[in-house]
Amino acid sequence: MKHPASERPSEGGAERPEEAPATHARTRIKICGLTREQDVDAAVAAGADAIGFVLYPKSPRCVTAQRAGELARRLPPMVTPVLLFVNASTPEIVAAADRVPGAALQFHGDESAADCAAAAAATGRPFWRAARIPTDTAAAFDLLEFAHGFSNAQAILLDAHVDGY
Repeated sequence: MKHPASERPSEGGAERPEEAPATHARTRIKICGLTREQDVDAAVAAGADAIGFVLYPKSPRCVTAQRAGELARRLPPMVTPVLLFVNASTPEIVAAADRVPGAALQFHGDESAADCAAAAAATGRPFWRAARIPTDTAAAFDLLEFAHGFSNAQAILLDAHVDGY
């Protein structure tokens, strides 16, 4: 007996599992902390969906907003520039966003959902929230609860917890 392609047994006689339903969510790749043109170009060539620029002065990968703007101009239209902040003030965020058109905002510090929403409203930009997953208490970290608390975020990013952010 012939089976339609969707009902055909797989090798070994086992039936194929039903295909998972399509959703609007998909994994996107963001490369962060780039400071040099050649690294931005390489990340784009490798297929990155977003490029992050760190605007946290204590980071060894920190760039100025002006430099972030220069690097972001190298990005093709479908690659999102992302400005990463750690506990920055809204005026600092607005000033940086003015230098990088089309950039999303990423918050990586102790910002509350209200802080993130206020900065997003002040800039007219979407925001992403980093979830810093602790290594020693990973079982106690509830990602779903964290994401629920930042339900207005365009994206939740998973990152390792590092002292000092």
